[in-house]
Amino acid sequence: MAELHNTLKELRSEKGFTQASLAEKVGVSRKTINTIENRVFVPSTLLSMQIAQALGVTVHDIFYMKDD
Repeated sequence: MAELHNTLKELRSEKGFTQASLAEKVGVSRKTINTIENRVFVPSTLLSMQIAQALGVTVHDIFYMKDD
């Protein structure tokens, strides 16, 4: 079964954001960014797009499907 994976932690680090600074930029808590990175929480389409915009990448650069 396919599951949603992400490269958020890697991209966030490459762009020089901490979890807290990215969270502030997109209007969520640091814990929300942490739970997305750890695949505990799947963000809404709107939040996914806001994160991608903040990082200067596409949603597809962050999120991808993988067969586990």
